[in-house]
Amino acid sequence: MGYIATLTQDSSTRRDFQVRIGRDMPFQTEERHPHLPAEWAWQSGVQLTWPHRDTDWAGMLDEVEECFTRIAREIALRERLLVVTPYPEEVRKRLEDNGVHMPNVRLTRCDTNDTWARDHGPLTLLDTDGPALLDFTFNGWGLKFAADKDNRVTRRCFEAGCFRGRYVNRLGFVLEGGSIESDGAGTLLTTSECLLSPNRNGQLNRVEIEEYLCSTLHARRVLWLDHGYLAGDDTDSHVDTLARFCDPGTIAYVQCTDPQDEHHEALRLMEEQLRTFRTLEGEPYRLLPLPLPRPIVEDGQRLPATYANFLIMNDAVLYPTYGQPPLDRQAAQVLAQAFPGREVVGIDCRPLIRQHGSLHCVTMQYPAGVIQ
Repeated sequence: MGYIATLTQDSSTRRDFQVRIGRDMPFQTEERHPHLPAEWAWQSGVQLTWPHRDTDWAGMLDEVEECFTRIAREIALRERLLVVTPYPEEVRKRLEDNGVHMPNVRLTRCDTNDTWARDHGPLTLLDTDGPALLDFTFNGWGLKFAADKDNRVTRRCFEAGCFRGRYVNRLGFVLEGGSIESDGAGTLLTTSECLLSPNRNGQLNRVEIEEYLCSTLHARRVLWLDHGYLAGDDTDSHVDTLARFCDPGTIAYVQCTDPQDEHHEALRLMEEQLRTFRTLEGEPYRLLPLPLPRPIVEDGQRLPATYANFLIMNDAVLYPTYGQPPLDRQAAQVLAQAFPGREVVGIDCRPLIRQHGSLHCVTMQYPAGVIQ
């Protein structure tokens, strides 16, 4: 079982395996070509799009930058870190002053609306010809928020030389990275609430969207979750807030055990549907329940706290904590079971959920050979 740590405000612990900092394995594909790799496939690095004074974070900028800095520190200890920001010199100084391993950090200047790299970053396909960075339209989760600058981030980063591989324009289709999960072997997991939203690709029905995903992302099938939501979620039930592939035969998912909680029935139905899913080999999935955090409320609104919003890295799993030690520890134990051999590292993400997202939402990983 992997080492378990719950890190909060000030941890910069370094461990022996971190001699691997900066290592980038040669480009390798998995079994199928081309394919959308699973998150646990070997990575070259992770992107953060940094909060700044011209975003909705302005009223709590110091607090959220502290959270981003902790995330950046943990990433740069292990992999390359690409930071997208309109103010690279300011961010560079903050990272240097807070002990981030700067040889692993690349900053690139780019105007942004917000910070949700998972949804405005590219999806990377792997092929025998190398990486292909697919640039889908990001429209602010169904036209809820301005996204004109964020929708140009992928192209700007590509033009700035941040990525190896070829740029592929898929701007005719709205798709956010948080809305799909890949097992790397041909299965996609998603939610009907999100992908069938009329303000995304409303001209297409479920069959047409599934056909598009399979042909564009070279998947063999799509598993649709028809139940489950989180109060306060702006994304229309992104799958990365509810259920996640941990390996081709394992899914970690949010479970609600309190019959009085507003989520209980929807998450119970989601759990029942997950039990009906089968792997490509026809076997039931190993299902690992993650606890649902106790309600966190601001201005009378419940915030979408979820332990499913974790980031898988080469040697670690970063997961969000919410100042609820027993549940934070329980989530770490589940993730250690799901990812033996990886360190499980907690990051206090209470600042992030005040803008209705969490740790996975602000990151985007890239396969080996992509981040320059």
